[in-house]
Amino acid sequence: MKTYWDIVGDGGSNVAAQVEAQTARLRGRMAHVRRKVAVVSGKGGVGKSTVTANLAVALAMDGLRIGVLDADVNGPSMAKLLGVRGRPLRAGPDGILPPEGPMGIKVVSMDLLLPSDETPVAWHGPAQQESFIWRGMIEVNALREFLADTAWGELDLLLADLPPGADRISHLTGLLPDLTGCLVVTVPSEVSHLIVKKAVSAVRDARWAPTLGLVENMGRFTCKHCGAPEAMFPGGDTRAMATAMGIPFLGSIDFDPRLAAASDRGVPLVLSHPDTPAAEALVRIARTIHGWVEAV
Repeated sequence: MKTYWDIVGDGGSNVAAQVEAQTARLRGRMAHVRRKVAVVSGKGGVGKSTVTANLAVALAMDGLRIGVLDADVNGPSMAKLLGVRGRPLRAGPDGILPPEGPMGIKVVSMDLLLPSDETPVAWHGPAQQESFIWRGMIEVNALREFLADTAWGELDLLLADLPPGADRISHLTGLLPDLTGCLVVTVPSEVSHLIVKKAVSAVRDARWAPTLGLVENMGRFTCKHCGAPEAMFPGGDTRAMATAMGIPFLGSIDFDPRLAAASDRGVPLVLSHPDTPAAEALVRIARTIHGWVEAV
């Protein structure tokens, strides 16, 4: 077996030139995107992807050209949420043509490359103990290819739906160096707040982009018997947490079973039930984001 010292340069693989060319393509694609926002949480199960999908539709309804990158390659859900599951990625003269969801939203997700529901995204290193590091490298490479090879066209905003875990943030900082900012999603529980604080700190430590605001999902629900609103997770004050961390609180979204049902159908709530409190809150948050996009 050759050692590291037996290989001169890149061993004839021309990897450095390939990466440089791909990076140049990525910059060329992103030059046609006015704003780029990453949606993060640090914790799974807070409804981050559902919030992202509904915000994307609300922004498109407001006249913006929107693209969504599903950056969770191991647990992709955006294709399902935006109703493009089962539509294959197609090659065009200028690159990969992403399928379009509601309101012409362009969607790229690993789910569009998997042959079935049961197919896992398996990463295998040379040895089992190396698989975790290899997995992180492969995730970044896959996302770089998505961004560089997709014919996004002219976009007003690209939303990148990041996977759970504050550690993923450091992996992705090099892919979108000119990121407008990060949008943070949480639920009003103390456990979620504990983990989300770490994600906000990770964004700051990486010096990647400013934290644009905090969104509270599942803030309260309405009792079907008496009609009174009740707190979904008593004890967690998301507004106070945002103030303490020095980031804007963008609003709270009510818990509504119709939100999950609409997601399963691939028709976001802002389209299927626009007059519900949850949909109205999402539209208000989307208008705040629209303001960021227009402040070019």
